[in-house]
Amino acid sequence: MVQNTKFADYDLAIVGASFAGLIAARTAAHRGLKVAIIDAKTEPGARVRTTGILVKEAVDECDIPASLTRKIPGVRLYAPNGNYTDLTAPGYYFLATDTPAIMRWLAREAARAGVDLLFGARFTGATLHETHVSLHGLDFSARYVLGADGAKSSVAKAFDLGRNTEFMIGLETEYEETPTVDPDFLHCFIDTKLAPGYLGWVVPGVGMTQVGLAVSDSIFGGARKPNFNAFLGHIDSRFAFWNCEVLRKRSGPIPCGGLVSPLSTHRVLLTGDAAGLVSPLTAGGIRLAFQYGRRAGAAIANYLLDEGPDPGAVMASEYPRFGVKTWMRRIWSAAPPNAFLNATLFTPPMRALAQRIYFEKRRLLPRRFQSPNEKSLAGNLL
Repeated sequence: MVQNTKFADYDLAIVGASFAGLIAARTAAHRGLKVAIIDAKTEPGARVRTTGILVKEAVDECDIPASLTRKIPGVRLYAPNGNYTDLTAPGYYFLATDTPAIMRWLAREAARAGVDLLFGARFTGATLHETHVSLHGLDFSARYVLGADGAKSSVAKAFDLGRNTEFMIGLETEYEETPTVDPDFLHCFIDTKLAPGYLGWVVPGVGMTQVGLAVSDSIFGGARKPNFNAFLGHIDSRFAFWNCEVLRKRSGPIPCGGLVSPLSTHRVLLTGDAAGLVSPLTAGGIRLAFQYGRRAGAAIANYLLDEGPDPGAVMASEYPRFGVKTWMRRIWSAAPPNAFLNATLFTPPMRALAQRIYFEKRRLLPRRFQSPNEKSLAGNLL
């Protein structure tokens, strides 16, 4: 390690204007740090690669403007044969979001707190000194660096930290808003031929409808690829997306291997997707980004301002380990046959498991089971 007493330009440089990065920046700035966010995108909200579903707990971590969300109280779970059941829990809901608008709002909130937003600036590497970190090509330094730059983190690579090695691959298309989709449910399709290792979804979003699926690699070896057209063919008789305008498309990797190691080194820490803070089972990461992005910002401020404990040690003790969910990910990646799922998906034990996955420990309200022979709204419109 090279000794250098040069005064740093910033207390904290955050690489990645992600959910975790923006929340961490706002928290650290409010606590008195001089903070910069570095992101290669030209503006916040560009190149969004997430469906943007928020669980209720995420809203408890960070208040989001209601105008940027749509409340969805339940989950409609479909078996491969088209039968479905509706799941709800008292007082619980999910939020579909206008994700680019939320990212712009979070960026504005960070800027109001005093954060310098450096968009169009790419992190290409850094030199670690005793008192600070010099960022290559950006002509400034910081006393601490937080890597919040996604599943394939450049910060993790530059500082030889842990890197995500297990991924799901997701594809999503946004369509114009359509009345064929019941707005009271997240529509989740379990089918291990079409979506092995995960599921397909239809989300009544904010001013549009989101349709996607993701797959994981097989535990028996060999990469899987999502077949969006096959999934669309499977569900189109129900929703008639063939008659809807396509607004935009997205795709990208979703880390599903759990927490990376090591998480930190001297004056550098990972958070969000870069740290593997994504549930291996559900692929949910926004709540964790809000919760631990805020905690990381606070821990770094405590370290730099008040001689508190090393942030890497603090967050290593707080980040979740995902032990049970990692094993459940392995089981689900084995892709149980559809015949088994058709026979068991709506039995009491499987419904109890679905309750735990979607609603944690909240009591499940029974809803009516329906078979595909009952007319759908799409069928009435065609």
